[in-house]
Amino acid sequence: MTETVTVPRAEYDRLRAMEEDIEARVAAGEEELVPSEIADRLIDGASPLRVWREYRGLSQSRLVRVSGVNRVQIVEIEGDRNAGSVRTLRKLADALGVAPDDIVTG
Repeated sequence: MTETVTVPRAEYDRLRAMEEDIEARVAAGEEELVPSEIADRLIDGASPLRVWREYRGLSQSRLVRVSGVNRVQIVEIEGDRNAGSVRTLRKLADALGVAPDDIVTG
């Protein structure tokens, strides 16, 4: 059996416009789609830095070399024992190709 949902035309149009906008940003390389497993880990409260680092296929040692951030700082941020300075988070985010907000524990 097929389920249906009825929504006002204005809401449908708004949702379609949002979808088209996202598709255009992905096609232009402005947005990145990630697998649901990654989103699930982030939603479940895993360390965002660890999730993105592992998703990018980087060891902590490799992230140290790419970002220039001390390994102890990375371990402490991933372990939620230290939030990291804005400068440190920016270096890590740049190395991972994400926005600094994406690796901040909320």
